Amino acid sequence: MWINGNQQSLLPASDRAVQFGDGCFTTAAVYHGEIQLLPAHLQRLRQGCERLMLPTVDWEKLEAEMRAAAQSQTQAVLKVIISAGAGGRGYSRQGTGDATRLISLSPWPHHYQRLQTQGVRLETSPIRLAQQPQLAGVKHLNRLEQVLIRAHLDRSDSDEALVLDTVGYVVECCAANLFWRQGSAFFTPDLMQAGVDGIMRRYLMAQMASAGQPCQVVRCRPAQLLEADEVVICNALMPVLPVRQIDHKTFSERTLYRQLQESCYSMEAK
Repeated sequence: MWINGNQQSLLPASDRAVQFGDGCFTTAAVYHGEIQLLPAHLQRLRQGCERLMLPTVDWEKLEAEMRAAAQSQTQAVLKVIISAGAGGRGYSRQGTGDATRLISLSPWPHHYQRLQTQGVRLETSPIRLAQQPQLAGVKHLNRLEQVLIRAHLDRSDSDEALVLDTVGYVVECCAANLFWRQGSAFFTPDLMQAGVDGIMRRYLMAQMASAGQPCQVVRCRPAQLLEADEVVICNALMPVLPVRQIDHKTFSERTLYRQLQESCYSMEAK
């Protein structure tokens, strides 16, 4: 792990990431020393810092640190955290210093390869996401909802969770975004009230638009989702997986999955 460019693993207890989850993060795939979709990850971090009103970040230094961490990796997961820094009293950031930059590397999750063939089984989570438009879309450090969703999921034999908001609209999975196809129309949930606007979600929506098949952003109830011909999930690591089952409803078509998978192969080839 690197903290502010120094290889170490100790973070001060006074850091606001520890005290309040005051910050944001992104998780990227590394192939042969290259960070996939690096400009998009940096843009997402910038947007998160702006939304959360975090201290100024030296973006050139951060990018150089990310590249240095990735350069010797054949295949790995790179995570970047920006915290509001250390100090301050109570909730106030007054008295804090510069933002803290944390970069870490993790082994590649090989189970995604199995799920590309087998398909993903989703079950509806009883844990709901709160609607909060100020934070919606941002990958902030307050992930307790996802921790509880994952804890419940770990007690089941499902691969991922279908997550709703407190009003009952479909939002996302525990660690992935959703797309579905009904006939020739493509859809993804509206994330204006809750959820994370993932890097792969943005990338695939842009690819679909370029192909003349724009994706409709909709507010959707679970019953509407279950009427789909096909459902897929995505994140920066998967990068896209077919869904074979949601609760008791099964899916067998993979037209959209193959199309999106081809877009991901094109991304890796660049």
